[in-house]
Amino acid sequence: MPHASRSASQPELTALFASVHQHFQDVIVPLWQGPGWNADMALPYEALDAEHKPLPTQRYRAMACARQLYLFSSLIGQVPKAEERAAALFRSLQRHFHDAEHGGWFYSIDPQGTPLDQRKDLYTHAFILFACAHYWDKVREPLVESVLNAALEVVAQRFAMGDGLYEASLDRDWSSLDSGPLQNPLMHLAEAFLATLSVREDAAVQNALIELCTAMQKRFIDPRHAVLMEKPLGAVDNWFEPGHQFEWYFLLQFSPLLRGSTLHASLERAFAFTEQRGVDQQTGAVRAMLELDDHPRDATQRIWAQAEYLRALTLRPGSESSVQRQLQALQQRFLHAGGWYECRDEQGEVSRKDMPSTTPYHLATCYRGLAEYLG
Repeated sequence: MPHASRSASQPELTALFASVHQHFQDVIVPLWQGPGWNADMALPYEALDAEHKPLPTQRYRAMACARQLYLFSSLIGQVPKAEERAAALFRSLQRHFHDAEHGGWFYSIDPQGTPLDQRKDLYTHAFILFACAHYWDKVREPLVESVLNAALEVVAQRFAMGDGLYEASLDRDWSSLDSGPLQNPLMHLAEAFLATLSVREDAAVQNALIELCTAMQKRFIDPRHAVLMEKPLGAVDNWFEPGHQFEWYFLLQFSPLLRGSTLHASLERAFAFTEQRGVDQQTGAVRAMLELDDHPRDATQRIWAQAEYLRALTLRPGSESSVQRQLQALQQRFLHAGGWYECRDEQGEVSRKDMPSTTPYHLATCYRGLAEYLG
């Protein structure tokens, strides 16, 4: 895998990463083993407040369960009882969210466990696929691979539009909601396909991934700046998100299969433009949403976008000082003794103090990229 070159005379970066990673294992992960875990439902609460109390429960999402399944799968062998927690999350995914009548998985259930939003969305299915691939890699249980296969089948048979792209959302019975394709679910589907290919050879998945990236280039890449738009080209009220640019860049640059593709060339070309428009040069803060005419649509600074920028930088040649600067920015601006700040506003003030159960996934993938970068 390609990683940017760095001099061996930079022990500061290694020490900084060790401290941030220690914070992850000593502070963040235990939040979801203790106060963030609803033992009665065997599900993570959606979010904790600044005092580590669960926010009033309105729903549980399959996607949040799947992200935590990825988190604890990634910690097997590193954190006590990670394997037991991953097993519980895998069982809960099936018990609470699987639709026995129509197949696939519900979007959400209510606090009592009754199906709430019963639509089938690609974003959720992509994360189920992603989590099951990683979990199966660790435990090699036939049941886990059968759920992985079921998720692949649903994506191919129900969501596929026949042009390499996939519907973002369908009704419970798989009838059309005219959603069409959207960038973010497609990115996570590409990530899930890559996770599947990292644990087994699969020609159908490989072909689907290549066709997806070809279609993304055709339907989502702005021809002038080469950035990936959030909606297909020509859609009204379109925009792009720097965090997603960086996330796509990492996936394409990291994959020997996708590196050198036309889509990879576009994201490579757009990198400097995305940094210039989307990253505050003083603070390193990544802006949430931008219009192509340089008009910030939403200047909120989110921890996940910071993590994705940092991870992308680990694959840029000669980026050691940038990696160190951005890791410091992440630590100083977003991490604190009790956990993390989810968002800061345009002025840099903390605008969200709650900690969602979905965020540790971004930190885990970022730190994994950093660990590989540091060798």
